[in-house]
Amino acid sequence: MRQATVLALLTVVLAYLVSGAFVFRLLEQPHESRQQEALQVAREQFLQRYRCVPSQELDTLILHVRDAMGAGADPTANSTNSTSTNWDMGSAFFFAGTVITTIGFGNTSPKTEGGRLFCIFYALVGIPLFGMLLAGVGDHLGFSLRQAISKVEDIFLKWQVSPTIVRVLSALLFILIGCILFVTIPTIVFQRVEGWTLLESVYFVVITLTTIGFGDYVAGDKHPWYKPLVWFWILLGLAYFASILTMIGNWLRVLSRRTRAEMGGLTAQAASWTGNVTAQLRMTGMGLPEKLQKVGTLKGHPPSPIPSELPPVAQLNARNMAASAGGGLRPIDYMGENLAFIDESSDTQSEAPSEGGLQAKRARQLRRLRTRHTHGQPPGLPMDMLSRTRHKGEAV
Repeated sequence: MRQATVLALLTVVLAYLVSGAFVFRLLEQPHESRQQEALQVAREQFLQRYRCVPSQELDTLILHVRDAMGAGADPTANSTNSTSTNWDMGSAFFFAGTVITTIGFGNTSPKTEGGRLFCIFYALVGIPLFGMLLAGVGDHLGFSLRQAISKVEDIFLKWQVSPTIVRVLSALLFILIGCILFVTIPTIVFQRVEGWTLLESVYFVVITLTTIGFGDYVAGDKHPWYKPLVWFWILLGLAYFASILTMIGNWLRVLSRRTRAEMGGLTAQAASWTGNVTAQLRMTGMGLPEKLQKVGTLKGHPPSPIPSELPPVAQLNARNMAASAGGGLRPIDYMGENLAFIDESSDTQSEAPSEGGLQAKRARQLRRLRTRHTHGQPPGLPMDMLSRTRHKGEAV
């Protein structure tokens, strides 16, 4: 990435941070001020009602309560429910999970020197270990979802739907299924179990799966028995979002490489046309208007032939540019081809699937090929070129 691009991105990020700080300050500062005033009013009312309590002793009690809450104690506990703790087995398992996932809600944290020292080494070992697990789960989860979606693709292909449209619908279906499984259903569960509002449940799901983890809302505080289940939901949700981000990154990389290749083909075509014009102008025995008419600049010249010395990729993209100029290439064709590359290159980068998965993949490719021959191949890359580039896991 060039230095100018980095500086431009830095400027955009800083502007985004400043605008976010301004909005958060505008929304949250009045609420904080009201809460602080309410606390002062409650303190004054308590001192007026119980004049025998000195204000210094009340302030000391408030400080003790604050420190105890910071250590994880529950100020509402008494002799009948004093057994409540943040370090039962379920809560401790959930805390260990938030450490290695780097979410770190903050509602529970080690307070002793031994606990903090152990947490350091535990995180240094657990975070890379969880990263490897997340990558493996993401590959298998994405492969399983694509296998399920491929059955829907087969139905559309039997209905003679364009392969490009099928690819776009498959990507949208992949995103929709994941959002239902890992966002919508957990939101409803948390709303029912925790007694949260819809906004609070959605807020917790998004803050958790993006690993922000403020800790103001944590599932399982009232029902510690299902905290381990919440952690497994976090594992699958993070794996799904990681696969989505990988797909988006691959898509952007494909678009970038295709754009560079097309610009290279266009530049080569322009250079070839310029060379033809220069050669014609140097010919003798002809007037300038006749020379210009011969190369087609007065009546509209036809597209110059693609020189054979160009690389195959440049020739291919030059033909695509000519087809696009003729109105035969639609933007959705690029999108469909890119989605097809991402779908199959991600399979080659993951672990080798089973024999049944390979047979299903070959059968799906044959059906797509027959559908292309039935409807005519859409503008873009030929099938043999797509097969070679997808097999290598490279973009053109």
